[in-house]
Amino acid sequence: MRTRTRTPLYGLLVSLLLLGAGLLLPASAATAADNGTWGVFPTPPAGAAMTDRAYFFHQGAAGTTVADSATIINSSDRELTFQVFATDAMNTPSGGAFALLPLETKPRDVGTWIALPPEPAGTVTVPAKGRKDVPFTVKVPADATPGDHVGGIVVLNTAVEGVQKEGKVQVGVKRSVGARLYFRVPGPVAAGLSVEDVRVSRSAPLLPWIQDARATVTYALVNRGNVVVEPRVTVSAEGLFGREVLDRPARDLKLVLLPGQRVELTEAWPDAPQSDWVTVRVAAGAAAHPDLATASEAEFIAVPWPAAGALLVLAGAGTALWALRRRRAAARDAELPACAPDVARVH
Repeated sequence: MRTRTRTPLYGLLVSLLLLGAGLLLPASAATAADNGTWGVFPTPPAGAAMTDRAYFFHQGAAGTTVADSATIINSSDRELTFQVFATDAMNTPSGGAFALLPLETKPRDVGTWIALPPEPAGTVTVPAKGRKDVPFTVKVPADATPGDHVGGIVVLNTAVEGVQKEGKVQVGVKRSVGARLYFRVPGPVAAGLSVEDVRVSRSAPLLPWIQDARATVTYALVNRGNVVVEPRVTVSAEGLFGREVLDRPARDLKLVLLPGQRVELTEAWPDAPQSDWVTVRVAAGAAAHPDLATASEAEFIAVPWPAAGALLVLAGAGTALWALRRRRAAARDAELPACAPDVARVH
């Protein structure tokens, strides 16, 4: 897929604020979730290390049920009580970090397929330096669509660990961790990825060609398929007559882009052209899907506006000075007395 857009120069600031009992579950390393005080892991086989499985990976046809177990580890010196729930995963719109929905947001996908045991008041108590296994089942609906469905098992500490102020309201903060769950429903699967909305914002120095101009390339990646994609991105740019002004080879973004998700990313360009007509191209693919390729372009005109402005001011001042001198010269000519020609006298 290839799209081409022409965009004006403008800046963009995108931010994401996730609230809800202080819950934010970004992705870090490819291991199960552990905040140093407690953690949740896929229950390992007997005799295996606790981190034997990084995440939950399962597959099952529509209408089937899969069973598994999550293990909660309490590394602290006191008994802890947790609320355990299942939910869906998402990518944060800005930056694309993996996140699990907070307790207050109802899941709509695999989070609704997971059934946890009916503990009293929905809580699980784990002794100090202890562990507890929490079995669960995943019942795939009869109308489940083929492809990847991603969520997680979240462990939320019921104790308030701090207070943060939001305007005039104080909100109690509760920490949580979550273990990812990837579930594939067999059937027709297709990887889909598109690069969209490429834009460039730039700032020129006051002294052009003495200091570097800076630019930021902003673009969106959209997973239009039904399987998880880990994108590789190439960013390049050409100036007038095909002159190469930027060439960044393909690199993995360390990003797990979930089906149906759209994320916005930025690319810093610290030595952007100061005077040129530039075409910026963002191309994306995935190592696991060699045939997957997409690209989008945007054009912008780089003009050293401070220098151009200074030249215009100087040119305007020169023109004004020239006109003033012309007027003064004309005024002096108008003030000179008229002189009669000499007449010869004849005696």
